[in-house]
Amino acid sequence: MKKFFEDIKKDIKFKSAGPGKKLTEETSSKPEASQAAHGAARKAATKAPTKDAQMAGAAALARIEQQHRPKLQTSQDAIRNQEPNGLSLAESSSTSGDLMSAGIELWGSGVPQKDQSCFSVSGVFFICPLTGKTLTKTEREMHIKEAILMRFSEDALEASIMMIHTFNKDKEKVKAAIDIISKYIENICKNPTEEKYRKIKLSNKVFQEKVSVIEGSREYLQAVGFESTALPVDGEDRTEEYLVLPPQESDALEQIKVHLERLQQGEPIRAKLDRQPQVFRPSQHATHFELPPDFYNLTAEELKKEMQLKNEIVERNAMLRTKAMREKDEQRERRKYNYALLRVRLPDGSILQGTFLAWEKVAALYQFVRDSLENGWQPFELVAPGGQKLKDDESALNECNLAPAALLTFTWDAAVLADIAAAGGKTAALLKAALLENIKTMS
Repeated sequence: MKKFFEDIKKDIKFKSAGPGKKLTEETSSKPEASQAAHGAARKAATKAPTKDAQMAGAAALARIEQQHRPKLQTSQDAIRNQEPNGLSLAESSSTSGDLMSAGIELWGSGVPQKDQSCFSVSGVFFICPLTGKTLTKTEREMHIKEAILMRFSEDALEASIMMIHTFNKDKEKVKAAIDIISKYIENICKNPTEEKYRKIKLSNKVFQEKVSVIEGSREYLQAVGFESTALPVDGEDRTEEYLVLPPQESDALEQIKVHLERLQQGEPIRAKLDRQPQVFRPSQHATHFELPPDFYNLTAEELKKEMQLKNEIVERNAMLRTKAMREKDEQRERRKYNYALLRVRLPDGSILQGTFLAWEKVAALYQFVRDSLENGWQPFELVAPGGQKLKDDESALNECNLAPAALLTFTWDAAVLADIAAAGGKTAALLKAALLENIKTMS
C-alpha cells in the first residue's frame, strides 16, 4: 500500500512539473508549510492506509486526469468556428445534414447533453392504440407488451395473435410458424375423425425449431382449443407432453378456420406517432430549430464521424461527380433522420408545427394541415424552402429534403380565393379554435 501512495505522489508531481524541470529536482525555495506537509505525507505513507484513504487517493488521481484531459469539441463548437453568428435554416444554404450539426451536441460518454428547455420540441411521442396513452420512445415497446398481456383476460385469442405479430421481430420466422400452424389446422379440418392430426408432439423437431420459438404460438393453439396433455410413450415407462385438440363438431371446426384467418391476416401492434400539434404566434425565430437526440438515427460515435467527414464533403463538392455518386450521397443523408419537425407559416403569420416520420408521404403533411384548418375543404399549397411547391402525393418527406426540420409557406389556391372574393365571401379564421386556445410564443 506504501507503493500505492508513492505512485500517486509521482503522478501528481509529473503532471505539475513545468518545462525543463526534473521530477527528482529539489528546490531550496519551498515554503516551510510545504516542507511540513511533505514530511507529514512521508510519515503517513509508513502507515497502512485505510479503505477511505485509498478511495480518496483514487478520486484525487481521477480529478487530476480530468483537469489535464483535452476538451472534446462538440458539433456546436464546430459550427461556431465556421459561423460566428450562429446558423439557422434561413441563413444556411447547406443541406439538411448541416442542420444536424447546428441543432444538436454529440451525445455520449463524457460529453454534456444540452438543456432540454432549449429544444424546439421536448421529444418524440407516441400513442398506444390499445390504451390511448401518450408514450415516449423508450416507454412504447414495454407499454404495448403489457397492454397485450392484459388483453388475455378479455380475449385470449386476440391477445395471442397480437403477441405473435408484435413480440417477434423476424417476419420470416413468424410467417414460417404461421404456415406450420395453418397446416396443423387444415389437416384437422380435412380429417376431423383422425386422432393423429389432433395431436402435436411438443418435442417434435419442426415444432421446436419453427413454432415454439415464436412467442405467442402456444398461447394461440391453446386459445383455439388445444389442451396440454401427457401421453404415454409406446414401449417405454414414461410420458411425453402433447397439445391435443378434443374432437370437434363441424360448427366448431368452421369457427377454428375463422380463427386461423385472423392469425394469417394479423398485423403488429405499433404505437402511432403523436404529431404534437402546436401553434405559435408570428415570430422571427421560426427558422431556428434545436432538435433533441430522438430525431436522429445516429449513435454518438456516428455523429463524431459525421463531423470528421465535413472536410471530405467540401472536397467532394469541388470534384466532378457522377449522378450515381450524388444519388448515393443523398440516400445516405436521408438515412440519418428518423423524424422531421415541420412548421407551416400561415397567411396571418402564425405558425403550425407538427412531428412526422422522416419517410412519411407529403400527402400526410397536407392532411395534417387540412385537419388543422377551420375550412379544410378549401384548396391550398405548401411551398418548401427555396420556393419548391410540394405536390400532395406519395413523395417521401426526406426525399423532398424536409428532414430533420423545415419551415414551409402556406398559400391558398389563388383561383378559389378569387372566386370567394368575387362572391363577396370572406375567409374565416384559419385554424380551429381548439388549436388557437393553446397558442404559444416562440422563444
